[in-house]
Amino acid sequence: AYVIKSALITIWLAFLPISCWSRLRLPAVMLPSLRQGAIQDDTAPRKVQLGDTVIVYENINNMKAVTVTANGQYESKFGQFKHKDWIGRPYGTKVHAHGGAQGWAFLLAPTPDLWSLVVKHRTQILYIADISLVCMKLELQPGSVVLESGTGSASLTHSLARCVAPSGHVHTFEFHAGRAEDAAQELRGNGMGSVTTVTQRDIMELGFPDTLHGAADALFLDLPGPWKVVPSAAQCLRPDGRFCSFSPCIEQVQRTCEALEANGFTDIETLEVLLRVHEVRYERFDVAAH
Repeated sequence: AYVIKSALITIWLAFLPISCWSRLRLPAVMLPSLRQGAIQDDTAPRKVQLGDTVIVYENINNMKAVTVTANGQYESKFGQFKHKDWIGRPYGTKVHAHGGAQGWAFLLAPTPDLWSLVVKHRTQILYIADISLVCMKLELQPGSVVLESGTGSASLTHSLARCVAPSGHVHTFEFHAGRAEDAAQELRGNGMGSVTTVTQRDIMELGFPDTLHGAADALFLDLPGPWKVVPSAAQCLRPDGRFCSFSPCIEQVQRTCEALEANGFTDIETLEVLLRVHEVRYERFDVAAH
């Protein structure tokens, strides 16, 4: 049965995020060896180096990703900042503008959460409210193998990679060659290259590669016709694997749920998440006047 919860849980693209979740029940299969990732150790204090991507944080509504160069300069309404002054400074440092300006900014490391706020939008992207639920429902952990299609701007891909690192892997597929190349470059630049593989492939037409059959613990789809990929997804998921599809229209959800049932999936549910931001204001009341 389809469990539709109106408890405001956002999943899917565009205006009305909705998600299909399901678990695959299949006979046991041989488990392939996991590729060993090499995510950098964040336990030691990290310092800004030449060529690093730094998130320049000016305020909660103004952040930008900047690549550090020897003669580079970052300019904003808060002043001018020379890249050479950043090199060797620990991440989290507050830096001040040149030329007597009073402006300042923080130098932050590009975590997946921050990257979602500064990434160049090649497509519509998922944000933290959606991403956190996706990662939780897919039951990701270090060592998990995840398949994703399509990659788009790779906002979700960064968070998937963080969840499965250092010993897991994310195989992400994008039909557009330019977007696939840009996503791969950004993942490498942000230290996620060892646990991600970006491939240009039309998954709706071709399905997932045969080499991934029986290899995935979880699978995520953000496609116009996710129901077309369900048979291929069933072949790729291990027993008790998790499936998630993210779509804007309830008609897409219905067709995907039908395909899931026809291909051996159980425990199907549909969720929506809505994020409400509370605005806190201070006001003074003259009680004596009343």
